[in-house]
Amino acid sequence: MVNIKSNEGASASAVNERPQPHNLEVERAVLAAMLREPQPCVDMVIEQLHSADAFYSHIHREVFKAIDTIYNHSDLGVDLISVAHQLAKNGTLEDIGGEIFLAELYNSIATTANLESWCSITREFFTLRNMINVCSESLLKCYDDSISAKELIDQIEGDLFSVRNVTSRSDVVTLKETLGETFKNIQALINGEVEIGIPTGLPDLDKMIGGMKPGEMFVLGARPSIGKTSLALNLIRNVAIQTSNPRSVAFFSLEMTSEQIARRLICTEARIPESRFFDGSFKHNEMTKLTQAVAALQDAKIFIDPTGGLTIAELRAKARRLKMMHGIDFIAIDYLQLMKADGRIDNRQQEVAEISSGIKKLAKELNIPILVLAQLNREVEKTAGASARPRLSHLRESGSIEQDADIVSFLHRDRDEAKSIDARQDSEGLDAELILEKNRNGQTGVVKMKFFPSRMEFVNVKYTARDRPASDA
Repeated sequence: MVNIKSNEGASASAVNERPQPHNLEVERAVLAAMLREPQPCVDMVIEQLHSADAFYSHIHREVFKAIDTIYNHSDLGVDLISVAHQLAKNGTLEDIGGEIFLAELYNSIATTANLESWCSITREFFTLRNMINVCSESLLKCYDDSISAKELIDQIEGDLFSVRNVTSRSDVVTLKETLGETFKNIQALINGEVEIGIPTGLPDLDKMIGGMKPGEMFVLGARPSIGKTSLALNLIRNVAIQTSNPRSVAFFSLEMTSEQIARRLICTEARIPESRFFDGSFKHNEMTKLTQAVAALQDAKIFIDPTGGLTIAELRAKARRLKMMHGIDFIAIDYLQLMKADGRIDNRQQEVAEISSGIKKLAKELNIPILVLAQLNREVEKTAGASARPRLSHLRESGSIEQDADIVSFLHRDRDEAKSIDARQDSEGLDAELILEKNRNGQTGVVKMKFFPSRMEFVNVKYTARDRPASDA
């Protein structure tokens, strides 16, 4: 939360002693409305301004506090006498100008009809003062040797983002008020005029989840060497260049370099095995495919961060900056168990819980979907065999991940099959499944896919759902 200065004109020295933005007449009008018609004006003001900090004048803050105390914490009604009495109890009656000031305040407006617009103006100036204080405090923190540069940047970015929410409010509306707009949105969805979520490029998956929706956390789990990174890169490629509406994507890879990631993307797009670059089997007539792939990818808005041991604080800071500077629409993280919590936590399950919760909060804060790769417990293979179908309980430190995620999916295939694959099998692809075990807002089921090991690509084959609607049966 931003540290709101309560002293009138606070931090003015940082801007050449200029007074901070305010409008005393509007503030007086707000207080006058509260005095003249406590019901419903006090409730409206508290809902829109939240606290006394929204007022610039310390005198106005004291009057607001007195009215709030009487209205919400006593059996007295709000009027000139009760407010004067409360101010006297607080020891501030004489400081604000006594009963004479209250009487003048009461008579300063003729009607309360414009209260909502007065609150809006007051809130606007409060936000501007907030920004000034944050920027001024940030300058002072830059001289504090006890704070590292990374910590300072994270603090400042957090403060800037919180300014937006200090005076935000959610209006309560009746069902009747929202039905019309909701019906229009439903019609637009039916007619295909708007997207529910970002298409994944896997049609059958999109049928089940409606695309990757803003604010959702999508977990993709798999055993080692099954291909979860490849599938994540396939989805990134689909979102960034394959859809009719290309999006901006950020990929945080904790185990691969940016060059490795770029090479994987090029090979998948060109349909050329990566091994050909190293074993001498690259054919010169394939150079055209390679250059075409580079041309297709070079304009894609894909941002790669290969930082190893990324903490949730670093992820939050980097994601916020990417959102502000590049308007990213989608984030992928490879993978969750390689991340670290912000502080030292001895219990690994608690650390994973903090990381998982932090990712979910970030998705909601930035209002974008976040794909999180997760490792499955190796004990699964020991107890159930390498071909066992994964379940929610197979996620390593799974409790918090399962709880925070909106969608939990598992990539499953016969890993040993790829070890002895011949050219014919490679051209036809290997059987693979994307199993949706949890879908908070839709169906669960299985998406049938083919995996082409040479180019590390998964392709949608068939849609089968356990929870298919009756009309589709």
